[in-house]
Amino acid sequence: MPSLQQQFGPIDIYLFDQLLRGNIAPGMRILDAGCGYGRNLVYLLREGYELFGVDANPAAIEEVHRLIAALAPSLPKANFRHQAIEAMSFPDAFADVVLLSAVLHFSRDDAHFEAILRSAWRTLRPGGLFFCRLASTIGMEQQHIAGRRFLSPDGAERYLVDEALLLALTRDLGGQLIDPLKTTVVQNQRCMTTWVVRKNR
Repeated sequence: MPSLQQQFGPIDIYLFDQLLRGNIAPGMRILDAGCGYGRNLVYLLREGYELFGVDANPAAIEEVHRLIAALAPSLPKANFRHQAIEAMSFPDAFADVVLLSAVLHFSRDDAHFEAILRSAWRTLRPGGLFFCRLASTIGMEQQHIAGRRFLSPDGAERYLVDEALLLALTRDLGGQLIDPLKTTVVQNQRCMTTWVVRKNR
């Protein structure tokens, strides 16, 4: 019997919460936009979900292809593509669930943030679930640089959002929060906010 680590991998605990509550269930098509090295894919691959994804790092996609070969060899490797999120080749209303985890705070500026977000959102079907984790200013004072760029206590410069922006974006996108915003304050490092939205249109 596999250990919990083998079964779930290093899955984001807040994504695990969505699985536990049935908001992400077998039969759903999932697109991991900015999948990285597959942190959130291990359980989904093991359970036979229909998975797709992109990442701008070719080494990350190669690692995901290795995960697929080991855990879900019947899943086409071509489902995971070396592409920037803002230039994804997946069609509109393609996925039941879109994951955008630990990506948006790497945005260069407002235009880059908007391009990534809108591209991920367009691939989500009406009624679908948008799961996003991103760094924010919620809960901790951080050193402002310019625009929405801040220097966090851990020494990293990031593009940070706040509550007002996330609520405004939810309305503008035509979405509805299915959970209140939840922020984890990592002591003397950063704040990570979970933003989970149902697409209404």
